Amino acid sequence: MAGLLATIDSPEDLRKIPIERYPELAQELRDEIIRVVTANGGHLGGNLGVVELTLALHTVFDFPNDQLVFDVSHQAYVHKLVTGRRGRFPTLRQYQGLSGYCNKEESRYDTFTFAHAGTGISTALGLVAADDIAGRQRHVVAVVGDGGMTCGVALEALNHCGALKKNLLVVLNDNAMSIAGTVGALSNYLNKIRVAPLYHETVAEVKGMLERLPVVGQPVEKVLHQIRMAIKSTLGGHVFEELGFHYYGPVDGHNVPALLDALRDVKYLKRPVLLHVITEKGRGYGPAKDDPCRSHGISPAPLAPVGKESKVQPPKAEAKPAKKAVAYTKAFSDALIALARKDRRVVAMTAAMPDGTGLTAYSKEFPDRYFDVGICEQHAIAMASGLATAGLKPVAAIYSSFLQRAYDMIFHEACLQNVPVFFCCDRAGLVGDDGPTHHGMFDIAYFRTFPNVGLMAPRDGRELAAMLEFGLTRNHPMQMRYPRTNVPDHDDVPAPAPIEYGKAEVLSRGKDGTLVGYGAMVYSCLAAARLLAREGLSVGVVNARFAKPVDRELFLRLLSETPLLLTVEDHQLMGGFGSAVLESLSDAGADVRRVARLGVTDRFVEHGAREILLSLCDLHPEGIARRFREEIGRRGACDVLPEKSDAVLA
Repeated sequence: MAGLLATIDSPEDLRKIPIERYPELAQELRDEIIRVVTANGGHLGGNLGVVELTLALHTVFDFPNDQLVFDVSHQAYVHKLVTGRRGRFPTLRQYQGLSGYCNKEESRYDTFTFAHAGTGISTALGLVAADDIAGRQRHVVAVVGDGGMTCGVALEALNHCGALKKNLLVVLNDNAMSIAGTVGALSNYLNKIRVAPLYHETVAEVKGMLERLPVVGQPVEKVLHQIRMAIKSTLGGHVFEELGFHYYGPVDGHNVPALLDALRDVKYLKRPVLLHVITEKGRGYGPAKDDPCRSHGISPAPLAPVGKESKVQPPKAEAKPAKKAVAYTKAFSDALIALARKDRRVVAMTAAMPDGTGLTAYSKEFPDRYFDVGICEQHAIAMASGLATAGLKPVAAIYSSFLQRAYDMIFHEACLQNVPVFFCCDRAGLVGDDGPTHHGMFDIAYFRTFPNVGLMAPRDGRELAAMLEFGLTRNHPMQMRYPRTNVPDHDDVPAPAPIEYGKAEVLSRGKDGTLVGYGAMVYSCLAAARLLAREGLSVGVVNARFAKPVDRELFLRLLSETPLLLTVEDHQLMGGFGSAVLESLSDAGADVRRVARLGVTDRFVEHGAREILLSLCDLHPEGIARRFREEIGRRGACDVLPEKSDAVLA
């Protein structure tokens, strides 16, 4: 790597570069981001859009002595490149490499380990309030996208900060997008501001006029302040002013001198300030500009040949034969569309993730039965409760880890009301390169403690479609989880038997023990059973289908017939499917010492390819087979565990 970027190992190095050379540096940063992200995958469009803004922030403020909080933090690649991580940037989103988000274990410049939207202002306000109590003098800046600003928690934080009158700078990075287009009345309001003349340029023009005219009785700056207020009332910002913020903007987010002037103007204001910055998602890379939705997060492959705006030639994708495999998300989308064609009561909901949850195609065919509520999972579930109460069949398609934000609404608005809201949890289990903030490790645990709700997980695409149809016939809340991967090749496995509530499916029987797989783990259990058969072990496989209610009758029978039941789940062990089986059998008076569990232990799993992480957690066929052998070895010829092995069940 040559050029200006090669000289930057810290923000101090950045500040040595003349401002007039920042455009050259910005191009180098964009080239490096395009080069690495097209190879590794990651968030492209948003990072290309904040290059100048990030450079300006690190020029005006002294991070980490001052504090910088990126809401979501998927747009922090430039921040990483100028804060000492340039040499490791090619490891972005690779196992044991740099995280795709801010990570406080990775750098002292990262205040938090973040990856969800809307919480940046709240946490930044906490820093400011703590500084006031401690008597600490420093600046705190929160960078929030216009999509994140639609979150309820972000609006709550604005409301509280305005009332407290704390010295917090909120930079609204407005590119008119979240992942898809930003939705809602606030987005419409920002649209009106965007089309107004840029604030900085308007004020500069007025100031030039004033300096050429005689002003009687008042200095130019005082008159200019009065005119600034009049301009703001014309251009917009009323909502933020009424919330107690000094609104400043809009400012061109790609004009470095304008950004520097704006940041210096607001830096020492002792009150809440909102600086409205207009940026362009995918700036400097034609394919990303042309398709900002697709370029938000990309897989490890180039979007398209690079145009004139960049010197970088992305790596050529190797030609691969067409695959039969279909993603679980696509299987869900196809099944939901088929059901919606037959039943007008079926409606679909998502929280700013139409592409990621597979609802884009649905939204085009059924626009009147589709709701994208923005990054507001809580509102989505509360609204779904109303839809269900009025006789519709709402399907809420939300990532497993994102749905945690609506925990209270799952309890109060869905389960307590006992209304048929169908929760479809995409990205359940180990997600992969996005890491611990996105792994769906807790949905079984946070759902199954609530009365009235049933929990399912399909073994493949055929069963997903059957479960979706079955779940929509139930008159109470239902949850179905499925991973971010392709459905397995099922040519050698019979089609699923009809779904019965709370009943598992026996795929094979074995005298030496039984593997009980939940959802995506079923095919791994089948593969593990084949490995064990080569060693002379006869091991059966059960497709659990339900984590609530579990098939107690079947598990009691299997426990009486074989020496070991090993439950296998792509989920945290505590509170998960295996725990449900243990509790159910224990309540029935069974000897649960012959039940063992395999899943994710009590920890946050790092980022890396899903296959690597499954192997790390022994959730691949070899790991399952090895764990089965270990459990059989502990028991020997006996049907019970030795006293020492209680830890195995913990």
